[in-house]
Amino acid sequence: MGQTRIPCLLMRGGTSKGAYFLARDLPEQHVLRDRVLLAVMGSPDARQIDGIGGGDSLTSKVAIIKPSARADADVDYLFAQVLVDEPRVDYGQNCGNILAGVGPFAIERALVAVTGDITPVRIFMENTGQIAIAHVPTPEGAVSYSGAARIDGVPGYAAPLIVEFEDVAGSSCGALLPTGNVVDLFDGVEVTCVDNGMPVVLIRAEDLGLSGYESPTQLDANSELKARLESIRLQAGPSMNLGDVTQRNVPKMCLIARAQAGGSLSTRTFIPHRCHTSIGVFGAVSVAGACLIEGSVAASVACAVDGEVRQLSVEHPTGEFTVELRLRNDRLISCGLMRTARLLSDGVVCIAQTLWSGNQGR
Repeated sequence: MGQTRIPCLLMRGGTSKGAYFLARDLPEQHVLRDRVLLAVMGSPDARQIDGIGGGDSLTSKVAIIKPSARADADVDYLFAQVLVDEPRVDYGQNCGNILAGVGPFAIERALVAVTGDITPVRIFMENTGQIAIAHVPTPEGAVSYSGAARIDGVPGYAAPLIVEFEDVAGSSCGALLPTGNVVDLFDGVEVTCVDNGMPVVLIRAEDLGLSGYESPTQLDANSELKARLESIRLQAGPSMNLGDVTQRNVPKMCLIARAQAGGSLSTRTFIPHRCHTSIGVFGAVSVAGACLIEGSVAASVACAVDGEVRQLSVEHPTGEFTVELRLRNDRLISCGLMRTARLLSDGVVCIAQTLWSGNQGR
């Protein structure tokens, strides 16, 4: 038997890389779609040698996009995290990095028409039900990927792409503080559980006998630490209205310490069992939001900033991530951030025809 060829754009979005598909080019039946995505990425296999995944959670991601039927959105975006070494696809979270490529994809695939030097693309994030607006650079009538913007975790420079979010608080858990408490105690450790776009459990690194400045390699090798984090994560999940999180990638676990490089605070994030070499978009937004909550574990170590528009620099192992928070009457109303994206490949990805023969006739 031959192979089924599926139209696909391979794109870098922020510090992640993923396969971007039109929803109509994938199976409608969800179980079959998951099998197709696993085959596309080459999972389960630590190297993903028989697929286009890169053997890392940051490069085993998928965006599924379609024209939106909503009045307030141009396109609907469903994010899929394809696990590397398990035969499983997780839809339980957003990915703000992959989101950075959705606007360019929508224009490349003619779902949205260029409207000027900057084209706004209104994106409904199906995973959590929120709207994001990507302001895509489109001089000369096409997406521009070249520019002078730089983000930590990505070599070189690219065109800046501004993403705005409104009403992301409680997107997965139902509330900014899903447990109802500013501070909770699990296994005798103080934590703050927050959801400002991503469910995150923040822990002061010193409370676990760490500096918070260890490298990801050092932290990944600390089996005792990882066991303690997983114990806390499994208790926090139900308390955050996420249910049993044994087989889920959320909540993220984030160790925090005082800033080292002039930022607001330093972070080490686990997703959920490996230490991230940087920090995810929504993870950074949630951490930044926690810094503004009086009495939180983050507020106790973060460098304070004032004003209705506050920029917080979240340091991570390979640099920093600046989040802009807008407040009104001390209430958080929106978040903004700068990302970059780049089209890497435009073509088809192939899977065995015995798995799926495609959407002929649709």
